[in-house]
Formats: sequence, C-alpha cells, structure tokens
Amino acid sequence: MKIMNTKKGSAVHTSRGVTLAALVAAAAFTLGCGPQAPEDPAITAVSWGGSYGRAYRGAIQVPFMDETGIRVDMEDYNGGLAQIRAQVDVDAVYWDVVDLEMADAMRGCDEGLLEPIDIDMLPPAPDGTPAREDFYPEMQGECGAGMLFYSTVYAYNADHFPDERPATMADFFDLEKFPGRRGMRRVPQVNLEFALIADGVPLDDVYATLSTPEGLDRAFDKLDTIKDQVVWWEAGAQPPQMLADGEVVMSTAYNGRIFNAQILEEQPFVIVWDGQVLDYGQLSIVAGTPRLENALRFVAFATTGESLAAVARRISYGPARRSGEPLVTTHLATGVEMAPHLPTSPENIARALRNDWEFWVDNQDALNERFSAWLTRAN
Repeated sequence: MKIMNTKKGSAVHTSRGVTLAALVAAAAFTLGCGPQAPEDPAITAVSWGGSYGRAYRGAIQVPFMDETGIRVDMEDYNGGLAQIRAQVDVDAVYWDVVDLEMADAMRGCDEGLLEPIDIDMLPPAPDGTPAREDFYPEMQGECGAGMLFYSTVYAYNADHFPDERPATMADFFDLEKFPGRRGMRRVPQVNLEFALIADGVPLDDVYATLSTPEGLDRAFDKLDTIKDQVVWWEAGAQPPQMLADGEVVMSTAYNGRIFNAQILEEQPFVIVWDGQVLDYGQLSIVAGTPRLENALRFVAFATTGESLAAVARRISYGPARRSGEPLVTTHLATGVEMAPHLPTSPENIARALRNDWEFWVDNQDALNERFSAWLTRAN
C-alpha cells in the first residue's frame, strides 16, 4: 500500500483507493478492538536509544504490543533523513515509524519521504477535545504527530567545580574562568545558537542574526574560541557518559538524558537551563511502507495524552498534548516530582530559545557543509 504524494489540501489516496484519513480513523478505532491475528506483520519503530529508548519501550512499545498483538521491533539511530531517503529512493522500506526532530520531519514531508498524517483523525483527548485542539500548535505538522517537548541544554559535573559554578551560556564558552574540555554534538544546529547567546545576542534576535552572513561569521568565530577543547558527540547517550568518565567537565546534552543520570544513577550533574534550545519531536511514517495500517495504529496509540505522559514519567520530556500534562506527576521509578525537571516548566523555560525549524529547513544543507569544512580547518 503506497501513498501517492499530492499537494496540500487535496485528498490523499492509497493505490487501493482507500483514503489515508479512513486508514487513520480505522487505526484509531481498532485500537480498542483487541489484538489482531498473529499473521499481521510486525512493524519497526526507530528512535533515539539510551534512556529515552528505554522510556519509549516501557511506555509505548510494550503496552501497544500487549493491546494489539502487533509485534514492534525497535531500532536506534542518531537522527537525520539519510537512511529514510535511501530506503524510499530504492523502494525498499523496512523502517515504518520514526522519531524525528521537527526540522527533519518538515524536510522529509517536503521531499515526499514521509506519509501525510491527518491530525483530525487521531484520537481525541479523554474529555472529547479533538486532537487538533489538544495538541499544542507548534507540534502540528503535515507528516507527523507531535510527541514531546525536549531541550538541548548544557550540564556540568559538580565535582569539577567545588567553588564557583557555571550558570549562564557565556560560562560554557569561558575557558579561563571554567577550564576543561567541553562536549558538543557534531552538527551545526544548536551549537550556532548557543554561540550567539554566549556572545550576547538577545534570544529574540538569534535567528535573525544567524540569517545574515555577519551573524554566521560571529557564531563560528565564537565556536573558534573553544574548538580545540571540544569533544564531539553524536549519540544522545554519550554526554552523560563523558561527564561521568571525566572526559569533559561540561557538555551540551538532551535534558532528559541528564535527568536520568541524576535520578537513576545519582550522578553529580547540574543542568544549566539558561539559553536552552526548546525543540519538538514528531512521530512520522516512512513513505511507501507496506505496513501502513499497523504503522498508523502505532502512531495513534503512541500520541495519546496517556502514552505521552507515560513517557514523561520515565524521562523528563513534556507531552505534546495538553491532556497529557496533568498525568505527568512523579517519576515512575523513584517518586521524584517531575514538574521541576521538565523543560517547559515556568522556571526552566524563562530563558529558553524555541528552535526555529523553518530556519533549519531552509539552511540545513548549506550549514552542514560549512560546519563540516569548519571542523576540518585548523584554527
């Protein structure tokens, strides 16, 4: 069953003449109708691994399999569209549902790599509020269902700073005041924003500044000041390990990974929320999957308020739906109150920069190229 891409607003039909909206509606309806027959094909869900992957499995994968009888195989990846593009280009799709960063979800939709998903066909909130009103507006895309609010922050190991401690984004770039190696993700996004914030650019002006040649130069110049002290990471599980091993004294990281290290492993890590880049996760379906109906059932299940809250009670990422928020009470394993650890809490969001995914959709390729060239250039 393969979706034919059409322009926005037109009807979307499968090759069997069934509308995608009807498939989504059927998927949502059949979630409450018990397990399917054993011969129904398994699906592959792809996500970020590590502590988030464990939360995903406990909150979504296992309950979905128990409720529907559909096997879900999990795979980990480090983001991006390259593997999805390769599968779609050769018409050999073996991934079905993928956790994507918002900019990648939008780019993938534009390129025809992802199936359109009609938000109006997703299950309503428990009180009957339609999905479109229940999902936060920034979580709504044409080819994805909103998952979670998460943020890239920086964190430090308190054991390395017995006296004065880092408190601002500028401190991350201050090697004189806070000496030691830094960890940063090997991509331009967030690093460029952090560099400008550290250099004094107001949060409201960061993307306008990055949109100019002078602003980009300024960001790369700021990165130059710490480049020879940076250890580059690619997988979200790496920063907590680097901090624990003493490979770095502070690192950019996903807030939930640091939370789990703090709470479950009792690591002496401290999150600096100043200048956090707040981002949005989308759950998308790879275009051309022959397991479309089961993939839709999985998306409908995974993006209910109850499922999203179940994830947020295992790792500190905020639900994409309003109905999920009251259900995020305490950490499931330890009983710790979750509210102070969410990136969307009033205290933490006060100095947050919301990721401008449109900027990255427009500039990703050019900035990837420039960032790669910058990495190989000697200072």
